[in-house]
Amino acid sequence: MDYASKVSNIIDDLNLPRELEDNKEILKARFVEEVSYYEKQRDHTKKYYNVFRFIVTTGSILLPAILSIGQMDPAKLPRHFDDVTYWSAWSISLMVTISNGFLQLFSLDKNFFSYSLVVEQLKTEGWQYFGLSGKYEEYETHTKQAYKEFCKAIENIKRKQVEQEFQGKGNNTKKKQTFDFAGEMKTFMEQAKKNSDTDLNEDGNPDVEKGPAPAPSPEPAPAPEPEPESETPVTPPHDNNPN
Repeated sequence: MDYASKVSNIIDDLNLPRELEDNKEILKARFVEEVSYYEKQRDHTKKYYNVFRFIVTTGSILLPAILSIGQMDPAKLPRHFDDVTYWSAWSISLMVTISNGFLQLFSLDKNFFSYSLVVEQLKTEGWQYFGLSGKYEEYETHTKQAYKEFCKAIENIKRKQVEQEFQGKGNNTKKKQTFDFAGEMKTFMEQAKKNSDTDLNEDGNPDVEKGPAPAPSPEPAPAPEPEPESETPVTPPHDNNPN
């Protein structure tokens, strides 16, 4: 019995609330179908991934061995062995290059790992919900809240896989920044008013207090005046004549 048939029987036996009784078909159409889809994608990708990886690995081993045999003494080698080794090496190199190119072109390794991971995540989420374990262990029965949480978890797993497959382009939810003209205009008017008040303060507005005036710079000391020279009195000569 495959997974879809097994889980479909389990869903039919779930004890959902009466208003959610019809939602069992939604679980089958969404959850079971998603698991089946990713299992097919995984198996399909796995087949080509294993074939190309086998060619790359085997060719990488055989090519050096063939080239090393060509270095032996030609006298000891069979006839036309050089031609055989040349075309063999050329064919193996071409197959290895093509196989590796297909692996990179179709991202087979990445898709195989991604699909395998999604399948296991979906199955784990389903078994936790059916058994009311893990994140659902706080619920006694399969209530409406548990059903909503399960559907949300399944959609989150699906969304993350799609975003990863398309290089995250689906997660472009950043809003574009818009220009707030009214807010910028208000800020500009407040700044202009503030600058106007500053200019009035510098012109001597008495209503607005000013800061302390700067201290006057000290004046340079006057140069000292030269001292007057002392004058010695001149004594007139005595006249010895009696006249």
